Amino acid sequence: SYRLELDPRMTVLVGHNAAGKTNLVEALQLLTAAQSFRRPQAIELVRNGEGEAALELSMEGDGRRLDMACRVVGGKRTFLRNGKKTTAAGIRGVLPSVLFCPDHLDMVKRSARVRREALDDFGIQLNANYAKLVQAYARTIEQRNGLLKDPQMAPAMLEVWDEAAARAGAALLQHRRALLERLRTRFAEVYARIAPAEHADIVYEASVGELPGEREQIEQAMLAALERARDEELRRGCTVVGPHRDELVFSIDGRPARLYGSQGQQRSLVLAWKIAEVQVAADILGQYPLLLLDDVMSELDAARRDAIMSFVSDGIQTVITTTNLGYFSQEMLNEAKVVRIGGEA
Repeated sequence: SYRLELDPRMTVLVGHNAAGKTNLVEALQLLTAAQSFRRPQAIELVRNGEGEAALELSMEGDGRRLDMACRVVGGKRTFLRNGKKTTAAGIRGVLPSVLFCPDHLDMVKRSARVRREALDDFGIQLNANYAKLVQAYARTIEQRNGLLKDPQMAPAMLEVWDEAAARAGAALLQHRRALLERLRTRFAEVYARIAPAEHADIVYEASVGELPGEREQIEQAMLAALERARDEELRRGCTVVGPHRDELVFSIDGRPARLYGSQGQQRSLVLAWKIAEVQVAADILGQYPLLLLDDVMSELDAARRDAIMSFVSDGIQTVITTTNLGYFSQEMLNEAKVVRIGGEA
């Protein structure tokens, strides 16, 4: 077993590669977000040769103490809150977390799914209803796709599922758009501090076309888009329009960053997105989330490392992993708790 007490402000975990630093970050994510960036199966959380695993997190603040736990036995994952069984929803939102790791640095140029998941994963931590909307829409599309693959499918049945997809999709779209607007404002402000000479933006592009304002109107837009796509969907055997096909477009000075942004600009966009997540979580919940920076310092240049540190204020409890303390100023290290993992590094 391993025990770690986090500093109220900043904890730096330093160690060689494969020393276990990222495992600690993953444990913190599981006990705050109820999921991990690795999206592991329960059995993958257990060390080879062992039959079970247990993670525990104790939080104190405002005169209260709260204990979260995750147990894995027999390939099944169970969450506990103050010793009582709970769901993933019972873990999320108490102390949300924002993770920034090297995998995120190419978020701008990867597939649209990566950007959609980034937005949804953030929304799920902030609002229990958001998680239900994501799950309900995914189930609806899965069942509708099954129907589209069925050669014996009756057209009347498809119409029923069109309506279900439009209802679930419109509800998700409304939440996504509202969350992105909050992120968009903060994101633009943060990027302006990182790169004052440039203007960054992020826009939601819906596959059903221009989105009206009201949910009922969005439903109608989705129904119309599904009708237009009917022949293509029957040919391909899958749903080709809806929130699962939407895009988030990052831009710099009006040009799509995926096509025209340099690697440095793309990394600055992701950095601004992550800091915006921290700020929006604080806006909505009234408290800062736990910020987890897993080995990103080695991937960023000095200017962007400084940008991160300038945003990590006294109010943000932060855990940073690194292989090299040379990425940090002595002044910062003097104020942080430095923990060596797996021997010297």
